[in-house]
Amino acid sequence: MPRIEIDVDRCKGCEFCIEACPQGILRLKEGFNRMGVRAVEIFEPDKCTGCAFCAIMCPDLVIEVFK
Repeated sequence: MPRIEIDVDRCKGCEFCIEACPQGILRLKEGFNRMGVRAVEIFEPDKCTGCAFCAIMCPDLVIEVFK
């Protein structure tokens, strides 16, 4: 099963990964990170296919996908 790790403290909440995810399993968190923005979180990890589109689209390289 694929696993995604997100460096929440470095995420700037641009939402590129949310738009890129074909499974629609990413969203912005309710709270704020240390930069004062709503970071991305995975809310349905079991549906992840490991395509890594989220990591490819992230301009700050805060997402890693492990297959």
